[in-house]
Amino acid sequence: MLKTGRLNCVSLLTIPALLAGCGAALSDTSKAVVVQQLLEQAIENQVFVEGGTFILGDVGRPNGASYVTITDFSRPVVQVGVDSYSISRYETTWGEMRVYYEALDRLRLYKDSFTKKKYIKSTEDPLSPHYFRKPARVPNFDEAEGYCAWLAEQTGLPFALPTEAQWEYAARSRGKNVPYATDSGTIEKDPYLRRPKEYVDPSIPPSGNTLMHSSVKFERRPVGSYPPNSIGLYDMTGNVAEWTQDWFQEDFYEHASHDNPKGPAKPINPNKPEKTVRDWAGHGDHMGGGGTVFARNGENVSSGGHGFRCVVNQTKPVS
Repeated sequence: MLKTGRLNCVSLLTIPALLAGCGAALSDTSKAVVVQQLLEQAIENQVFVEGGTFILGDVGRPNGASYVTITDFSRPVVQVGVDSYSISRYETTWGEMRVYYEALDRLRLYKDSFTKKKYIKSTEDPLSPHYFRKPARVPNFDEAEGYCAWLAEQTGLPFALPTEAQWEYAARSRGKNVPYATDSGTIEKDPYLRRPKEYVDPSIPPSGNTLMHSSVKFERRPVGSYPPNSIGLYDMTGNVAEWTQDWFQEDFYEHASHDNPKGPAKPINPNKPEKTVRDWAGHGDHMGGGGTVFARNGENVSSGGHGFRCVVNQTKPVS
């Protein structure tokens, strides 16, 4: 259970500062300090989202045309209601995942690489050593779900991955008819990591209001580099794609409950279990409406390269 006392002596830089030296594991004392701070930050970073009803799915452009043309997975639209909940202001970072692995004595399994994919080495990114403030693209779905479950165990709060409906409701600032989760509802693309992909200069400061140019093969900006949407959530368009807790179903909206809809109880194809991933702008996918908040697709639970954020499923604010 999370202690109620504040760690006033611990600054917001504690986690990266204590981890910065390492390959080596933390001492028990240092581990306790960074775990405590992580739990406090996880609660402080929760943004309360008042529940309500909204149209789930591709509501369409003012002229009636669909935003998403690359698939039909975002239609037909359906009116649904969601209870109040809280959702993380930021995507989960590599620094937070490292504390999680340290706490479970599993860091040695991920010491050299958090995924099987080849990314830019930390030494080639001097402004963000070891990616501590950059969004974690976890090795598989279970790692994302496990992190939120660990927060729940440690804090006594009902942390979990968001449902699709929760994710979209929050990305659209409580269901507004906007195609992008930015400060303006439109996009101004940051040219960072624009092809040619062979050249990356991490010293270039952020510009625009989203990062959605690059391939999944490369690292991203630190979380919170761009303005939030109107309810204070960062990077729900761009940076990394995000896991949700729902099993993927192409025609889910045709079967969705009108109250707190959730995906199927089990995978549609047990031989190819897929969870729903949102924010495909985080993969650089923006053709055919793929970069909008309405785009959705399934990914095998064993696939890597996706990020995530946690929600707290209680109807009152957590902090």
